[in-house]
Amino acid sequence: MILSFIQDASINLPVDSFQVAGQAQSDDAFLLDALIESGYVMIPIIILSIVAIYIFVERILTLRRTRMDPELITERIRDYVQSGDIVGARSYCAQQSTPITRILKQGLERLGRPIAEIQEAVHSAGKYEAFELSKRIDLLATIAGVAPMLGFLGTVTGMIKAFKEIQSLQGNVNPSVLAGGIWEALISTAAGLIVGILAIFFYNFVLGRINRAVHNMERSATDFIDLLQEPAPVHARLD
Repeated sequence: MILSFIQDASINLPVDSFQVAGQAQSDDAFLLDALIESGYVMIPIIILSIVAIYIFVERILTLRRTRMDPELITERIRDYVQSGDIVGARSYCAQQSTPITRILKQGLERLGRPIAEIQEAVHSAGKYEAFELSKRIDLLATIAGVAPMLGFLGTVTGMIKAFKEIQSLQGNVNPSVLAGGIWEALISTAAGLIVGILAIFFYNFVLGRINRAVHNMERSATDFIDLLQEPAPVHARLD
């Protein structure tokens, strides 16, 4: 009885579900075979894609950790300086540990010295923080240029291989064989273009975030220098 029930259930299962599952598996197998058939040039393209994704995620996480309201920071530093609590201002910058506060801390540590020296210290700190934010994004630009070239190289070598095979058959080849060799060669071009497009998108997206952060740092540094040139209501405690 149980056996007959299982047989009836298997008969009544919808055929379309099996067809869809089989089609999905065949598509996956087709894609994997195509990547393998496209040659060794796919290895560096895959490596470049992994590197591009890693750099993008790492830079986005870094920028998120350093994000802070520049106006709020400037107002807090203004309150400390105008109240004469320079030590408190330094402690606040050390606790926040963002690019803006690290820049302002360099200026606070030089209070009492000529304003030109303070400006130079703030400017140097700003250049260093901008360099740290833009670290490794040049690799994204390199990947955006190299990946498509590797794809074209794979296509060229694949076409050479296909025509060499045609020559070995002395031209006795039908159009389906020729078409198969061509599309296998074009897989590397498609993969290289996809990686290049993603890399240039990652580069421009991260660069926009970095430019915004650098603009905030420059504005905060300018406001800080202007603050130091304002008449102080009380004498600052520089110890």
